Amino acid sequence: MEVARRVPGRRAVVAAVVGVLVVLLATVAGCSVTIPTDPDDTLTHVTGGTLRVGVSVNPPWTDFPDGTGSDPTGSEVALVEEFAGTLDAEVEWTAGSEEALVGQLERGDLDLVIGGLTARSPWSEKAALTYRYMAVTGADGQQELHVMAAPMGENAFLVALERFLLDQDLPR
Repeated sequence: MEVARRVPGRRAVVAAVVGVLVVLLATVAGCSVTIPTDPDDTLTHVTGGTLRVGVSVNPPWTDFPDGTGSDPTGSEVALVEEFAGTLDAEVEWTAGSEEALVGQLERGDLDLVIGGLTARSPWSEKAALTYRYMAVTGADGQQELHVMAAPMGENAFLVALERFLLDQDLPR
């Protein structure tokens, strides 16, 4: 003898799906999840606090004209100072080689690294590179797409920085 199976009607399926979605949305809303997020809260710590920036000398983007004991100069330095102003943050500068600075960025000792970095940077596996914020023709006649380096995974901070950079009137 064959047992008749009742197949749920379309209304029952839609009602079940809607019920699951309501429960899921209520759960997520209760978690205070923000997207994008920073696992190490970089944007939160920097806002109203201190933006720790590593600077590798690469004129005209970055330079320490009076040695590393002075404040840096250059077009990227000016951009970072303006970005820090949007976050009501003070900037703390650290001079070093790209390799040393990216290591500090990985350890969480820095929030940002600048120094005329380009999209061809060898640091893309150790740092989150911003979207190219400027394109210039290099000495070799090739187009250079400039980026900055931020900590991996600190997406809210990276998005805030990229929005700032994209709002600037720079050659792209």
